[in-house]
Amino acid sequence: MFGLGAATRIYVAVGPTDMRKSFEGLFGLVKERLGCSPLSGHLFLFANARRNRLKVLYWDGTGLWICSKRLERGRLSWPAEGDENGKVQLSYEELALLVGGIELDRTRRKNWYRREESLRAENVEENAGK
Repeated sequence: MFGLGAATRIYVAVGPTDMRKSFEGLFGLVKERLGCSPLSGHLFLFANARRNRLKVLYWDGTGLWICSKRLERGRLSWPAEGDENGKVQLSYEELALLVGGIELDRTRRKNWYRREESLRAENVEENAGK
């Protein structure tokens, strides 16, 4: 199954997606609409206009996975706004809340220590010079 490590990011595509799209269609959306590499090993989430269907695109190193979920009742609490590419990055905890039916906009993140991406990049550059 999925081997999600600490470096795996979770991206949500803001706005509706045609759920008839499969591997090639979602692959193209990740590249063109989200501006990401579909082969990065990150999770990419898509929902339909009614927010009752969800698809996840994931590259595990050997091939693409598409996982889908159809809600029998209710709607997903999908983020309304994203960055300039129309995407939102979620944490693992936020993904669990989203799939579990909890509204993300009614929750708040505690001010716990979280290492910033810029610090990670600096450490990678320092280690590369050794």
